[in-house]
Amino acid sequence: MLGLLLCAVLSEVMQPGVIMQAGSSLLTRAERTYKDAPTNFFGQLLITLFRIGTLAMGLYLCFYRGGDAPYWVFAAISGLILAMLLLKMLCNVLLDYTFQLSRLYAPAYEQYANLLTLTMVVLYPCLLFLLRVGSIVAARWTVGLLLVAFGLLWLVRCIRIFASSLVAIGYILLYFLTLEVLPMAGLFLLTQKILFTL
Repeated sequence: MLGLLLCAVLSEVMQPGVIMQAGSSLLTRAERTYKDAPTNFFGQLLITLFRIGTLAMGLYLCFYRGGDAPYWVFAAISGLILAMLLLKMLCNVLLDYTFQLSRLYAPAYEQYANLLTLTMVVLYPCLLFLLRVGSIVAARWTVGLLLVAFGLLWLVRCIRIFASSLVAIGYILLYFLTLEVLPMAGLFLLTQKILFTL
């Protein structure tokens, strides 16, 4: 957990305002890219590690059974999340190539990254509390509610960015189910399978 906090702090130091930018993007009505914070490759890498590690720890606590778990379990869950994010990125590039959405793709990707960062920043202190409590039920409710809130906010943003007709809204819902809901459900199932094979 200390390593994750260090990643977030160093990312904020390397690109000041990256976390504030994530919060401000939620409050604005305009769908645009947020270039207020300077971008830095290592800063982006650190904030990505923070996102992946925080989500991995949240999923780990959802199925934690007590005792000492080997380090490879956390690494395996982090690897699954990284694979899911890479697969989603490839699918988004394919969608952009197929439907020529380049004009809308950049703001959408920026919004997704900002929402994910904000969700993980809110989840991090909750994880510190959940580590102390050690309740699987509390962890599942906390992580579940935050991920549902993230999903609903992302769906609203997608509709505002991409919706041009009723057919477009149908495609957005199909996209949301196949590239957001199904991967997250698969992530939960695979995490459970990894932890219960110990």
